Amino acid sequence: MTGIQTHIPTEVHFEFLGMTIPIHWDYHAILMVTVWFVLVPICIIVIRFGKPKPTLTGIHPKVSIRNGVWWWFSVHKYGLIFSISLALAGAIVAVTVSGGFSGSLHSMFGLTTVALGCLQIMGGWLRGTHGGKNYYSADPNDPKTWFGDHYNMTPRRRKFEAYHKTAGYFVYFFAAGAVASGMMQYPMPGLATFIVAMVLIAFVVSVVLEYKGYRYDGYRAAHGYTMDAPFNKEREFL
Repeated sequence: MTGIQTHIPTEVHFEFLGMTIPIHWDYHAILMVTVWFVLVPICIIVIRFGKPKPTLTGIHPKVSIRNGVWWWFSVHKYGLIFSISLALAGAIVAVTVSGGFSGSLHSMFGLTTVALGCLQIMGGWLRGTHGGKNYYSADPNDPKTWFGDHYNMTPRRRKFEAYHKTAGYFVYFFAAGAVASGMMQYPMPGLATFIVAMVLIAFVVSVVLEYKGYRYDGYRAAHGYTMDAPFNKEREFL
């Protein structure tokens, strides 16, 4: 492949195995592009536009991958865990075969992207409890059973949403930088064309779904649209 910079290793020697293995950087590039420009966008678009239309009392079953009504949340959660795990594995392999952190622009963008992606996953574990007047574990006649970080929009939940939703934009900033700098080191015109196509597809799909009115409020989808729900009452005039 022409244009590849000479400092990029093309093989790695494993002393304990007594063998030298060629490095196929195109596999690394394809993996990372698949993660950040195919899998992750799907997970984001699904949770943005896949939520059901809000009903009077919201969603009653437990938040679980086994309950189909939560499919949009399950795709987002487990899809991102799978995607970031692939990216982390790809980064570890790249650092290993390179003999450590190279300090290049691509490595800085790439490792920052993966680190922020991992923080997104870990942050998801801190989102708190669900709760709700009509949730499976609650008694509609006993307000003491309604409490949940999401239902009551506690400071914990607000901090989680403020970070999780905002940090996602920054992850993509670094992902774009990692891909651009990687392409400068290891040109793959076909892959670059694919990236542009995926960005355009995600853009068009998002515009169409937004126009069709599929972006429902997550709180109202989960807990219903009555004014007795705390966060609905708080946003009564919004």
